[in-house]
Amino acid sequence: MGRVSRRAFAAVTLAALAAMPQASAAPGRRAAAAGAADEMRGMWLATVTNRDWPSRPGLSAARQRAELVAHLDAAVRARLNTVIFQVRPTADALWPSPYEPWSQYLTGTQGRHPGWDPLGTAVAEAHARGLELHAWFNPYRVALHTDPSRLAASHPARANPGWIVPYGGRLYYNPGLPEVRAFVREAMLDAVRRYPVDAVHFDDYFYPYPVAGQTFDDDRAFDTHGGAFPDRAAWRRDNVDRLVLETAAGIKGIRPGTRFGISPFGVWRNADTDPSPGSRLRSGGGDPRGSDTRAGVQTYDDLHADTRRWARENWIDYICPQLYWNIGFAAADYAKLLPWWADVVRGSGTRLYLGEALYKAGDPAQPAAWRDPAELSRHLALAKEYAPVRGHVFFAAREVTADPVGAMARVVADHYRRPARPPR
Repeated sequence: MGRVSRRAFAAVTLAALAAMPQASAAPGRRAAAAGAADEMRGMWLATVTNRDWPSRPGLSAARQRAELVAHLDAAVRARLNTVIFQVRPTADALWPSPYEPWSQYLTGTQGRHPGWDPLGTAVAEAHARGLELHAWFNPYRVALHTDPSRLAASHPARANPGWIVPYGGRLYYNPGLPEVRAFVREAMLDAVRRYPVDAVHFDDYFYPYPVAGQTFDDDRAFDTHGGAFPDRAAWRRDNVDRLVLETAAGIKGIRPGTRFGISPFGVWRNADTDPSPGSRLRSGGGDPRGSDTRAGVQTYDDLHADTRRWARENWIDYICPQLYWNIGFAAADYAKLLPWWADVVRGSGTRLYLGEALYKAGDPAQPAAWRDPAELSRHLALAKEYAPVRGHVFFAAREVTADPVGAMARVVADHYRRPARPPR
């Protein structure tokens, strides 16, 4: 995501990966449909580091509101139907939370009241325009630095210093502590109690992305709580699984019509690290569970997020993997990951939406394919051949609004000529 957030990791971790053969035709395709009665057409609206909104901290309440409404209007013009609004970027809040301080990205000072209610306004204004509003939370990221004294005096991390772990130049809550998991769950569910959000949304950050030469220090938590597990990785995955299950249960208990979705990094596991006993790469028979990729990050192993399980076992209402690579990209080919994810959700009841890297369109630092404004349109055309795919979400609002090379306009012209309802 721009300068410091989640999307940057995709480029960094895949930059030096080994080449792979081109994709072959995959089974399970369908003829392109004339148009679905409903499909996800979404955009992420990021607030961390003022990536998309507000344009800078410290603007007046009126100016902030006007900028927010402008993004919603841009979504309508692009015939989108859903906005995924980041309301808890760094263990803070874009609503009057009793649990956590106001976000610094509003006023420039964490804990300072901005003079209005951004989340409440976003829900009302989105609904007035026929848009769904999905509230996007980052569960464990506390700060983009490692100095607790820089947090607001009222910040829970300062009152509970044993909850936080410095790692990779940032502060994180420790997912291995049951009290942390309970706290972050209740802090997030407060928004569900207060507002008729259409969904709760997590992105790809669970345990942090690996940083070379550094160790995430959860020794004490593992010694206390990890005794029943064969290794630390299994314990960490269980910690994340518990957060997902407990959050899902909490949402249904508070507001049953509100859905729960997650947008993980696009690679669960590479086929050559898949542990399935029947893997053709290990035993000469059967099919690997992992994807035909050579990604440097795998959510199962590195972020301890078993995203495949969550989708297959219908723990969540939708999954939106970040497939931020072009068709033909050697290490992680969009055309190979798309059918892999379609197979994962087939028959599960979990909706599949695909995360699209609009931010890469026209960027000279990206592979040459992204300099063609039609690249994303080709993604949507290919996805129509796979019945489980129910729509797409674009990263992010700034590019939807500005559309510097016309890639979004091409998507609208080719695929979004008529409005569509979001899937229910």
